[in-house]
Amino acid sequence: QVQLVESGGGLVQAGGSLKLSCAASGRTFSRYTMGWFRQAPGKEREFVAAIGWSITSTDYADSVKGRFTISRDNVKNMVYLQMNSLKPEDTAVYYCAARGDPYAIRDPSRYEYWGQGTQVTVSS
Repeated sequence: QVQLVESGGGLVQAGGSLKLSCAASGRTFSRYTMGWFRQAPGKEREFVAAIGWSITSTDYADSVKGRFTISRDNVKNMVYLQMNSLKPEDTAVYYCAARGDPYAIRDPSRYEYWGQGTQVTVSS
């Protein structure tokens, strides 16, 4: 069982940066692939980034590649999403998710545990 709590959301101007954090409970955090997803009003939840058991196993949505960076700290049981060059279309509720397999994947239905989300608003 894993509990996830996101933080770091807020209001930022276009071109600015935010760093989201996700704190995870559980003794085997290193054995979970972690993902970030987002959902804008009226839209489906979409994949943003994921990191597998190995920190070299990462994947990014095309829309954020080169602007966002996912990372994890297995000592602190934390996963982060550094978001740079933010755009108004990045506005959404951002969710942290976990799955008990080693590889970073994009399908949200394959993730077993979810946080409550944190709002990110980018003004133009």
